[in-house]
Amino acid sequence: MQGKLIVLEGTDGAGKTTQVRLMARRLEQEGVSFRQVNFPRYGSPFAAPVERYLQGDLGKRPGDVSAYAASTLYAVDRYASFRQDWQGDYESGKLILSDRYTTSNAVHQAPKLPEPDLVIYLDLPAELSFRMLRHRQEATHTRADIHEQDGAYLRACRESVREVAARLGWRRVDCSREGAVRSLEDIHQELWELVRPLV
Repeated sequence: MQGKLIVLEGTDGAGKTTQVRLMARRLEQEGVSFRQVNFPRYGSPFAAPVERYLQGDLGKRPGDVSAYAASTLYAVDRYASFRQDWQGDYESGKLILSDRYTTSNAVHQAPKLPEPDLVIYLDLPAELSFRMLRHRQEATHTRADIHEQDGAYLRACRESVREVAARLGWRRVDCSREGAVRSLEDIHQELWELVRPLV
C-alpha cells in the first residue's frame, strides 16, 4: 500500500506555510488522516548543514555554493526525515502534506545552472537492460551495484523516467528494435538527427 504525497511549493513570500496550515485545518475538518512534514527541518542535526548554508557560512550569495552541493545538503535532510519520521505513515497509506520537497531544488538551485536546449533520453526495455548490464559486468569483471541488482527498482525507474521525459519534453530514442538492441551506429545516427539542428 502507498499513501499520497501532496506538496505545496512556491516562491518565497507566496504564503506556502500559511496555506499548508490552512490545508491541514481543512483536512482535519474533512476527517482525513494525514501527516504534515516541513522542509528544511530546522533544529534537526540532518538539517544543520542547510542552516549553515542559508546563514551564509558556505558563501555570502546563493551563487557562491554550487547547485549540486546545495541540493545535496537538502537531500540529506529529506532522506533522513523520510526514513526516521514518515516512511511508515506513507507506506501504510496515509496522506502526507509537505511544506516544500524536492521541488525546492528546482525553484532555488536550477537558476544557478544552464538550462538544457535538448535532453535526449536513451530508452531500453528492462529485459535488454539487464542483459547489457550482465555483459558489461562480465567484460569488466565488476559487480552490479545495488541499483543494477534490483530488477523491480530498475523497472520502476524506467516507468518513472518515461513519464518525466514526456512531461518535460525530452526527446526519447528507443535503443531497441524487434526485441534486440540497435547497433551503436544506428542509435548514433538518430541522435545526430536530433542534435544537428542545434549546431
